Amino acid sequence: MSATNHSTNSEVNNSLNIYGSQMASRLLIGTALYPSPDIMKESVIATGSQIITLSLKRQAPETNGGEQIWQYIQTLSNEHQLKLLPNTAGCKTAKEAINLAYMSRELFGTDWLKLEVIGDDYNLQPDAIELVAAAKQLVADGFKVLPYCTDDLVLCQRLYDLGCEVIMPWASPIGTGKGLLNRYNLETIRARLPQSTLIIDAGIGKPSDASLAMEMGFDGVLLNSAVALAQQPVAMATAFKLAVEAGRIAYCAGLMPERQTAQASTPTLATPFWHQADS
Repeated sequence: MSATNHSTNSEVNNSLNIYGSQMASRLLIGTALYPSPDIMKESVIATGSQIITLSLKRQAPETNGGEQIWQYIQTLSNEHQLKLLPNTAGCKTAKEAINLAYMSRELFGTDWLKLEVIGDDYNLQPDAIELVAAAKQLVADGFKVLPYCTDDLVLCQRLYDLGCEVIMPWASPIGTGKGLLNRYNLETIRARLPQSTLIIDAGIGKPSDASLAMEMGFDGVLLNSAVALAQQPVAMATAFKLAVEAGRIAYCAGLMPERQTAQASTPTLATPFWHQADS
């Protein structure tokens, strides 16, 4: 095996780094919206993911059997050695998100937190000002913050400078399935934050979206609706697992450069059985 191939294989096989924890899978999966708890369990297992998200506010124990859902997810986590990533979905202010973060640390015994502070009810776009305020406080209090944000370079840079080692820009608004709407912004974030762990969060609709994100050099993909709302969630979970793996391998292999003009893959000269026309 050549040195180049060995280096490429090493890059492909290296793990996803989340605040010093190494994860073999680069796909993170949510636990909401599934037709049933059993289908959710099968889908999570099919993804091969080692990190599952849990919404504290939307699955509160006093509403809709939320406590049973929490217990079910915790059991799933323990049985399959999955890392819980509680999130603050539904919070609209820094204070609200911070209070929920403290509760999550007490309930689940983890300082990992997917931080969401929503500023608009229509497209669920994060409130950048409240998000930064919450991140600053939570990082100071020892949380390992994974902030959900837009594809805004300045915002991502600010969050990274505050101590958020993992940044999670959206591909498009939550649950829309529109895929990567602004590749330029995402590519710029990747180029300008080379030391950050970047995970695409929200808007992924199909496996090819996830593969494209990985081909662009993102470190991972977090999704929920694209699997949970599929006609066959377990099969779709498998498709996303393979898509993320394929995209990572392609990125590490090195994509060919795009060209403005066509170029024949087989040269005319030196082609077997080719004879130059008589002059």
